[in-house]
Amino acid sequence: MRTADFDFHLPEGRIALRPASPRDSARLLLVRPGAPDEDRVVRDLPDLLQPGDVLVFNDTRVIPARLKGVRERDGLTVAVEGNLHKRTGPDRWTAFMKPGKRLKPGDRVLFGQPSACAMSQLEARVEAKMEDGLVELSFDRSSAFLDEAIRALGAMPLPPYIAAQRPEDQQDFADYQTVYAREDGSVAAPTAGLHFTPELLRRLSDRGVEQAFVTLHVGAGTFLPVKADDLSDHRMHAETGEVSAEVADRLNAVRARGGRIVCVGTTSLRLLESATGEDGVVRPFDGETDIFITPGYRFRAADMLMTNFHLPKSTLFMLVCAFAGTRRMKAAYAHAVETGYRFYSYGDGSLLFRAEP
Repeated sequence: MRTADFDFHLPEGRIALRPASPRDSARLLLVRPGAPDEDRVVRDLPDLLQPGDVLVFNDTRVIPARLKGVRERDGLTVAVEGNLHKRTGPDRWTAFMKPGKRLKPGDRVLFGQPSACAMSQLEARVEAKMEDGLVELSFDRSSAFLDEAIRALGAMPLPPYIAAQRPEDQQDFADYQTVYAREDGSVAAPTAGLHFTPELLRRLSDRGVEQAFVTLHVGAGTFLPVKADDLSDHRMHAETGEVSAEVADRLNAVRARGGRIVCVGTTSLRLLESATGEDGVVRPFDGETDIFITPGYRFRAADMLMTNFHLPKSTLFMLVCAFAGTRRMKAAYAHAVETGYRFYSYGDGSLLFRAEP
């Protein structure tokens, strides 16, 4: 398959710069096999699911992973910016650095501003340069002390398609976080979950729809474009996730009694598919996944997927095409563009039923 097979026209004005308010007032496109697409809103979700279904949420919490600073070498300084990608040790992160070509192993990087306050600056050393513009950084603080410094100095890592059009602000610290986030570690939000409110979660529970939580820490690689012309040449960045034994047992029980597994977001779907065997049994999972889902993939766990609208030629648009059918999703996206749906992280949502193989 070719990357160009997943292109479509997306007017620039369709990328949402702010979320809908309230969150569950966002539009929701219902895409089912053998039925016309249906325009709904997120707060309709309890009416679209059945008692006994289970929603699978990613409870990762976004950290303020964008850091600005300077590189120091031989008495000279150059302004740099880093987007943390994945933690590799108590005092180490990999990061996408700009301008990455100006860095080399051994360089000293100071994030923040010089001040008498100890929390106003964070020092790092470039340990190694890696593929795709990644560098490995070791910091002068470790564990919880490093976490505290990142929270004090960092900005919310808005997707580049939003950050190019406006700066982040204090409102993003609330908007770019799900209401159920609890496990620190992501540098990008599981954005389908941004549509949920405490009231909507209560109504779903009253409807008899169960809720299960898994954790996948989303890396900055989710924003990278696919550079390969042939999809077989593309490699996903690995992300760390966990499915507990208790959650695995619950999901297997839901499936056994005829309920449907509804993944909220591509992150929970990718993790759940990584945790499920060819026999369709969900098993406990704790580790890394770099699963790349494209048309032809046979889904093992997910019956339905709630997700936002993704960008042309992105791995996420490839995933939804695999889930609901390429022809069907291209038609759904054409409808979404024509009728004014808002795209990407702060945009509207869709509820997809899995296409039969």
